[in-house]
Amino acid sequence: MSPADGTTCTGTISAGTRSFDFAALSPRERYKILIGSVVPRPIALVTTIGTDGRANAAPFSFFNCLSADPAIVALGIEFRADGTPKDTGRNIRDTGCFTVNIVSDALVEAMNVCATPFAPGVDELAEAGLEIRPGHAVACPWIARAPAALECRLHSFLEIGNSREIVLGEVLHAHLRADAVDERLHIDPAVIDAVGRMGGHGYAGTRQRFDLPTMSTSDHIAGQMPNRRNG
Repeated sequence: MSPADGTTCTGTISAGTRSFDFAALSPRERYKILIGSVVPRPIALVTTIGTDGRANAAPFSFFNCLSADPAIVALGIEFRADGTPKDTGRNIRDTGCFTVNIVSDALVEAMNVCATPFAPGVDELAEAGLEIRPGHAVACPWIARAPAALECRLHSFLEIGNSREIVLGEVLHAHLRADAVDERLHIDPAVIDAVGRMGGHGYAGTRQRFDLPTMSTSDHIAGQMPNRRNG
């Protein structure tokens, strides 16, 4: 293959499969395979606060929840080209907290503004027209328009190399749109209307969904396959 960006690694082709040895790939080539394969990825629009009291917001799609007991979410935060930490990582180290704001379809454009590489001192939240509210459990704000926001206390950092660090946060408090959750804590995905990240500049919505019940062992043995049900 010969992509427009000049990548020429063809891998090994066998029986209709193209295989790649990650040890033979550059970091950029590994990145391209990962972000194109692990899709869609949830997007965390992370708000933090600096030691100067200034709020910051930046989106990350190397993000997911890992545990419910304790409630742990993970962020993969890339370092700057010169190896220095980004504002989000630095603020988390300095203050010990951050908030994950889930990106809905209505927040996509504002999220994209927050991804702009502004000069130091520029208020991304103001540029994006996003109102923030003070945290309940942590000393950093959450975004008022977010359909879901998770206030987190820093659990730990994982140092995995020179290009990125992994942040684990323990969720202490959640904010959900009132019409998105019922008394049984069932959350309506249509109200959350989350957007996921695909490869490159691609995004995907979650408006087309289906339910597929988990089978019991006896159902599987009997060949009773559940049918998909449109969500």
